[in-house]
Amino acid sequence: MDAAASSQKAMVDHGDQPHVLAVDDNLIDRKLVEKLLKNSSCKVTTAENGLRALEYLGLGDDQKNTSNDSGLKVNLIITDYCMPGMTGYELLKKIKESSIMKEVPVVIMSSENIPTRINKCLEEGAQMFMLKPIKQSDVKELRCRLMKYSS
Repeated sequence: MDAAASSQKAMVDHGDQPHVLAVDDNLIDRKLVEKLLKNSSCKVTTAENGLRALEYLGLGDDQKNTSNDSGLKVNLIITDYCMPGMTGYELLKKIKESSIMKEVPVVIMSSENIPTRINKCLEEGAQMFMLKPIKQSDVKELRCRLMKYSS
């Protein structure tokens, strides 16, 4: 097993409830994703934009003042692509550039099916690209992939 796989396994082994950070600037979409993830037995933390997500992950500009002092590990980040201030793609790049979070799978969601955008995100390291609106079956597939990826 390579280092990335063992790191993934360690992140999921902490319990049966993966901890997912859901990032979306649209409150309704954010609540929908949160509900679907909770229905799939995930612990969910939400953020309304990329900057808030980075702060939660301890990757913000002021890293010593991180809100993730509780020691909660995030097993998966699911983010909208189109957000003001910082796109999901830019968030993905910052996460993948980080030494402490680069192994965490990132899933990008978008209501726009643009192949060049999808390919760009996958090439940058996104685990999956999902089209909105997200359905329970999408979350089940995501959870299966996360568990398969971690073993």
